[in-house]
Amino acid sequence: MILSSLLDYYQRLSALDQVPRFGYSSEKISYALLLDEEGRLVDVPRDLRVANGKRHEGRLLNVPQPEKRTVGIRSNFLWDKTSYVLGVSAKAGGRVADEHAAFKALHSRWLADSEDEGLRAVRRFLQDWRPEQFDAFPLDLQESLRDANVVFRLDGRREYVHESAAAQLLRARMLAEGGGAPGMCLVSGGSAPLARLHPAIKGVNGAQSSGASIVSFNLESFSSYGKSQGENAPVSEFAAFAYTAVLNHLLRREASNRQRLQIGDASVVFWAQAATPEAAAAAESVFADWLDPPADDTSETQRAMATLKEIADGRPLADLGIPLAADTRLFVLGLAPNASRLSIRFWETGRLETFAARLAWHYRDLELAPSPWRHAPGVWRLLYAVAAQGKPENVPPQLAGELARAILTGRRYPRSLLSNVIMRMRADGDLSGTRVALCKAVLGRDQRLGVSCINLELPVSLDTANRDPGYLLGRLFAELENIQRSALGRDINATIRDRYYGAASATPASVFPLLLRNVQHHLSRVRKDKPGLATVLEKSLGDIIGGLDRSFPRNLGMSAQGQFAIGYYHQAHSHFSSKGGDVAASDTTEE
Repeated sequence: MILSSLLDYYQRLSALDQVPRFGYSSEKISYALLLDEEGRLVDVPRDLRVANGKRHEGRLLNVPQPEKRTVGIRSNFLWDKTSYVLGVSAKAGGRVADEHAAFKALHSRWLADSEDEGLRAVRRFLQDWRPEQFDAFPLDLQESLRDANVVFRLDGRREYVHESAAAQLLRARMLAEGGGAPGMCLVSGGSAPLARLHPAIKGVNGAQSSGASIVSFNLESFSSYGKSQGENAPVSEFAAFAYTAVLNHLLRREASNRQRLQIGDASVVFWAQAATPEAAAAAESVFADWLDPPADDTSETQRAMATLKEIADGRPLADLGIPLAADTRLFVLGLAPNASRLSIRFWETGRLETFAARLAWHYRDLELAPSPWRHAPGVWRLLYAVAAQGKPENVPPQLAGELARAILTGRRYPRSLLSNVIMRMRADGDLSGTRVALCKAVLGRDQRLGVSCINLELPVSLDTANRDPGYLLGRLFAELENIQRSALGRDINATIRDRYYGAASATPASVFPLLLRNVQHHLSRVRKDKPGLATVLEKSLGDIIGGLDRSFPRNLGMSAQGQFAIGYYHQAHSHFSSKGGDVAASDTTEE
């Protein structure tokens, strides 16, 4: 299903010339060797690199597909790194000479009878070139040229040698000769030469920089019935090329590529299928805005969120002025590194309107007042809340895929999300709005789907009628902290939240009696300076305690601890909104 969908997408992109044709690949090329008809270098190699911030990197060119190398020596056709083409490398060793010899041997064989001027010039260059000639290049050029990818160009021509009609015809002959044994392709269903090794897939975070594979067999334990390597999962040469080419296209690291998104350790790509290429591109753009709202464009973000809110209320796309067919199909694939291979973290397909409704409910589940964000958070931003020190490399590996799958399918959020959020809050005492919103989302969705014992709908803002013990205890803890601040000042170094939050939210009976004894000292101090404020504080405290049982629970489960965090957030921010600011609740918006 995944490979066949990728094959269909390749054929649509190929018709628009947006992906390389069969046997070619987009690779980063740094230099071009300019040759005359006799194969002599006309000038020093031409720099093709483009600026990327402070760095320079190779320009993407469609070149003959690279060979899949592990430890062996295999030469590319009409391009390669300098150790193959020129016999020079920054790495010393006898392997460089063998690589250069392999490059010469390959081209000596295939270019021997060619009458094309460009191909003859390459053949003559390789016959006459000696690695010692590299020392004649300027020193700064030598430094940047070593181990870079290079191509050939004939002086007076705009096209590179590998782009000529003669080179393309020769490439087709090479592919035909190197094809595997014919067989039934599991992807296309037709009979064709089968791929022994599939091309590498690049661009997945954490995978090998040289590329990794989805389909790969390299040990006897993976084989069966005497079959080895690609024979275990027969895929034709063309289908293997097509699905890897389109994945490399989707995974390209370009600022303009909005079809790629990093969610934890999962590199997520998506594409659309519609009646026209323009409609598919529009659907992909809209879905990108929904899945990852642009943080630098407030108006666009607000428009996207307003649309999703309308969809959550049941309005169809046609009524919202979005010129997209509701039956437009979307395909979402999450890939994660696994040694030299890639794991499928998740795979979801469906109609655009279905995905829109699920994303709308996701954002509604997160809704919290006051809002913790200036902009609606993308999925990847949410995961920072459960990572130690807020670093993406500390996001629990499996959680990213599980959260993305829950959002895209509309099913329950992973229970590990709630436990991880609560663990982080207890560990560092940071009750950020994002963390509280995640607690509310997990509990609220469980209640909405009818898979939880929570009978009362979770409030978006402060609900004084809510009698859930966890919610009330969270409110009580926030009110005790507010009284402490009122007595000792807003600038005290540490409050009861810094010292007691973890214990209060998990084992209330061990902490709250102590806190209630201490609060009397704080109230007596407030009465001396601000008797009116003391009366208000005592009334608020009494209202909360009046809703609790006579004794505090010995411990609270995960769901109750989530309710505790929500109650704390609502009560603390009620002080902020009503009194013009509170240190405990001053982080009302988060970036």
